[in-house]
Amino acid sequence: MFERHRYPRVIILQAVYFKLRFTLSYRDVEELMSIRGIKVDHSTFQRWVFKFSKEVEKNMHKRKKQVCDSWRMDETYIKVKGRDMYLYRAVDKHGNTVDFLLTRRRQKMSAQKFFNKAIGNNGKPRIVNIDKSGSNSSAILTVNKRSLSTKKIKIRKVKYLNNIIEQDHRRIKRRIRIMTGFKEFESAQRTLSGIEVVSIIKKDQIINPCSTSFKTFCSLVA
Repeated sequence: MFERHRYPRVIILQAVYFKLRFTLSYRDVEELMSIRGIKVDHSTFQRWVFKFSKEVEKNMHKRKKQVCDSWRMDETYIKVKGRDMYLYRAVDKHGNTVDFLLTRRRQKMSAQKFFNKAIGNNGKPRIVNIDKSGSNSSAILTVNKRSLSTKKIKIRKVKYLNNIIEQDHRRIKRRIRIMTGFKEFESAQRTLSGIEVVSIIKKDQIINPCSTSFKTFCSLVA
């Protein structure tokens, strides 16, 4: 994965980690790395984030600790090419990240796709607290209908219980506020997944973590 790169693995991953961990623009990362004598254009850092975020997320799911079976689910909007896209997210009742998915639309199929991903990676929850969105309710009902199990997901709509996921949204928004907006959907998808993975590491949700968050992040890249 690193064979054709000019710089060693640790330098590349440090640049990627800076971008995903801190509220920095790519030009900020370029300046920080130049202090270390690493002369790389900011567009190269962007390509590195695009390339390695997908790998990091894949390996994260293999090592993420089990979340509890009570989830809080909600979506927030993200600007891509000046248009609103929707980031579906869920945390458990303790605030641990369950899963995330960026979609182009806010509709039943998008919510259902999110639940399929979340359940595939984490198992079926006992109960999900959602807002009054009809599409989210419909998505859960469809999941229940298609399930072979007799245990169905319970739907709860208690507004204050979703404060925890709304606060978690704000943390993600802070990470991307310095950007003028994503130019491409897939770039937004991969960058956001990297930001989420770093957050999961900071929440101590990785099995067998290393001595620092950065080393744990590096361990998620094959």
